[in-house]
Amino acid sequence: MADDPHSGQRWIRALHPRGSLGAGAIWLIIALAVTFSVSAAIWVGSIARANVLEQHVRRLSLETDQMSAELGQALTARLDAIEAAARILRAADRPITPRKIFTELTAAYPELDWIAVAASDGIIRGTNGGPAEGSNAASSRWFSSGASGPWLGLITVVPARENTAQLGDMAAPVRDGAGRVVAVIAAHLSWRRAPHHPERLTDESDPRGAQAYVLDRQGIVLVGPDELRDRPWAGVASDIKSPAAADTARFERLPDGREVLVSREPLSAGADVSSLGWQVQLCEPLGRVYQRADALAFKILWVSMGLGVATCLLGAIGARRLTARLERLTESVAAVGHNDAEHIDVPGGVDEAARLARAFAKILDDLHQERRELRTLSSELERRVAVRTREVERLAEESRFAAIVRERLKIARDLHDTLAHSMMAILSEIRFLRKLQARDPGAVPDELARAEQVAHEGLKEARSAITQMRVNAVRETGLGPALSNEFERFVNRTGLSGEFGADPAAARFGDERAETILRMAQEALRNVERHSKATRVNVELLAADGGELELRIEDDGVGFDPDEPRTAHYGLVGLREQADLIGAQLRIVSSPGHGTRIRVTLQTAPAAFVL
Repeated sequence: MADDPHSGQRWIRALHPRGSLGAGAIWLIIALAVTFSVSAAIWVGSIARANVLEQHVRRLSLETDQMSAELGQALTARLDAIEAAARILRAADRPITPRKIFTELTAAYPELDWIAVAASDGIIRGTNGGPAEGSNAASSRWFSSGASGPWLGLITVVPARENTAQLGDMAAPVRDGAGRVVAVIAAHLSWRRAPHHPERLTDESDPRGAQAYVLDRQGIVLVGPDELRDRPWAGVASDIKSPAAADTARFERLPDGREVLVSREPLSAGADVSSLGWQVQLCEPLGRVYQRADALAFKILWVSMGLGVATCLLGAIGARRLTARLERLTESVAAVGHNDAEHIDVPGGVDEAARLARAFAKILDDLHQERRELRTLSSELERRVAVRTREVERLAEESRFAAIVRERLKIARDLHDTLAHSMMAILSEIRFLRKLQARDPGAVPDELARAEQVAHEGLKEARSAITQMRVNAVRETGLGPALSNEFERFVNRTGLSGEFGADPAAARFGDERAETILRMAQEALRNVERHSKATRVNVELLAADGGELELRIEDDGVGFDPDEPRTAHYGLVGLREQADLIGAQLRIVSSPGHGTRIRVTLQTAPAAFVL
């Protein structure tokens, strides 16, 4: 089987859609499955990608809102703690004894890096790591602002700590019983969760995730990376369309060309915090924004392709099983067609393959029956052909005899048209000479000359008739030119006036029937010359619709009665015989004293005209 040189060709035929109906069905299933799988993957993937992106943007907005609320509450709580510390210091017997308060505050709020108290003259009277004790803070913003009431702001000069960012420095006045400001207490707050904010609403903890910023009302970065701090936020609106769910988020392009998703929310807390106009901003790179959406779309694509492959396999197996019966029927029919089998194998069942097999089997049986009948008929036909052959041979012999008879009749007509007329003319001259010899001998020489001329004319006509028998000018030039030449000779010979006309289509007529029509025209013109005593003759050759040809010859002679019998005159008889010979209709209209009109009508075919 492995050495079979035709096995590869059979496999190719089995897989070629034009060589196998099953292969065509399999390829159709594969094409549909792949098309639907890819289309569904693209469509569902785009929907899932849009939904995931929308969820991601909504989640970032919620995180920003949550972070803004938490941050505002934290700042408000710390500011309230500082104000409470100021009230405690004011209520103490010795207003400036902060050590114990500082310890309690830093224990309650670890993000307070330091706390300091400055007297009304600005000299630091107590601190736990901030400005040096005894230093003068009168020029500091927190001292001047805190002396007039609770203050929240930024202290520009602070001890640097690793991975921290200053957030909200706060101060509050310390008043005595009379309400006078005797000191200012201040604290520095560091936000150790900046610049990255891993605490998300989900369980993600990627430090490369959303980057957190705090901006003031002018868009200056208060909290963020060192290279951006104290600088305006440089992002501009991007061309990327934000999802419909993004109320506070939008795509922006940074100066370095990166696309980021930015969500901003103002601090929402007490009046002192909200009055600052600060904003919390979360920023994510575009790649991370689309990461989950693209991953989900890619996963949907692979799942769809996998389902498509499974559909193709199941469809191929099903198509092979469905077309197996039809394939066996095809092989059986092919074997019968190559005479390798006598009958078609009809499978059981009532499906299309079984019905088709039964129909083929019936057709084959009918063909065998017809073949047997054809053999019987062929034998009978051979016998009849033998009988008909003998009959045809007999008829052929009779046909040859009939052809000889027709040729004799034709020669007789030609002799009548030429020699008979000439001999009658000579006979008339001889009779006239005999009478003239007895009555007027002096006129005999002139009449002899005339008789000689008549004999020459007869000889000329005999030679012309022989030439026409040997040469067929009608076949070469057509009936029109031949009739025109004959009419011209007639006019020159007789001196009569007349006209000749021929339609172009009729003039081209030139088969064997044209010769007969030409001879009929010659006979009619000779009759006009000898018997009609006419002064004018018209000849027309016309072609009517439907392939009908008509010859018209008219004269203004004495006329005659066509129905009167004439013995020993064969002119009209010859005309009628020639008309019957070619299947033409001859009509002669004449009466004494009213001239003669001859019509010859012949039904022809377009192929009979000479091109």
